[in-house]
Amino acid sequence: MFRLLAKLTAVLLIGFSALLAGSGSASVAAASLNPEIESFIEQLVVNQQFDRRQLRRWFSQARVQQEVLSAIDRPTTARPWHEYRASHVNKARIRGGLDYWQRHADSLARASVEYGVPEEIIVATIGVETFYGRNTGNNNVFDVLFTLAFAYPPRADLFRAELEQFLLLARELRRDPLHFRGSYAGALGVAQFLPSSYRRYAVDFDHDGRRDLWNHSDAIGSIANYYKTYGWRAGEPVTVAIEQQAEIAGNEFRLLLERGLNPHTTVAAIKRSGATPAELVADDMMASVFSAEAEIGPRYWIGFNNFYVITRYNRSINYALAVHELAQELRRARHAGRLE
Repeated sequence: MFRLLAKLTAVLLIGFSALLAGSGSASVAAASLNPEIESFIEQLVVNQQFDRRQLRRWFSQARVQQEVLSAIDRPTTARPWHEYRASHVNKARIRGGLDYWQRHADSLARASVEYGVPEEIIVATIGVETFYGRNTGNNNVFDVLFTLAFAYPPRADLFRAELEQFLLLARELRRDPLHFRGSYAGALGVAQFLPSSYRRYAVDFDHDGRRDLWNHSDAIGSIANYYKTYGWRAGEPVTVAIEQQAEIAGNEFRLLLERGLNPHTTVAAIKRSGATPAELVADDMMASVFSAEAEIGPRYWIGFNNFYVITRYNRSINYALAVHELAQELRRARHAGRLE
């Protein structure tokens, strides 16, 4: 139902966008033909002191992107874990990560000291997000956010808020909002922050007077700041695999699985449910349990606070596991001095 509604809305907005493609003054006036957009513009004028005519000029040039609607319904993180892992935790990402770590060693070391986040976690996050800055996205961000705000009803409220934050960000950076490039979800820069996260968590880590997430130093510091703000605890584990996976079938364990990723029980309670950690961890540590789809069926892990923090960056279990496992591989390879 949501998908059908999204398509119908997109058709209407595509027609609306075509209507706006006329000459300057006519297209500005035509913006009032869409009540939702007109209401949004008025909100920006009243609440954020934007110029109404300027907003109408920008919105007159916006185009619904059908490929964005298709992509948002099929995120790569929705693939089975074993497929997602193969594309994100592999020799190319490890080699790229070692090179990136070497090239940005000073910024990574400083960020780790200042924010308490391991260097390998920062590197792995950039590796999973943008392949170390190679793939920051080539979508027009204004069009992306316009599309998701007005042609994707399931998450329209979220993306209207992000569109507002994006316009505020562009104003702060003194850049034309029509000239930003990013992901199909409107994420920006090496760190792939949504506009609200950019405004809230980005830092000027190289002290040049700008918070520039296409700058690697700023991206490194901003990712570390993001994790610290969400509660990263230095020196604590991220996740531990559970042994004897096939034998976990009790109702008590299933109830733990249903309670989500935010640590809500103790390792001791998880053990009582029939699960055995593959590594030694303290019984009184707060934790959760979760599963991901391997080739031979579901696998189970114990997740700690730091795993939950990674899911604040991206709420996908596959994403957080990939960051953690790529970080482990990078740390091992760097300490060994070679790619194993």
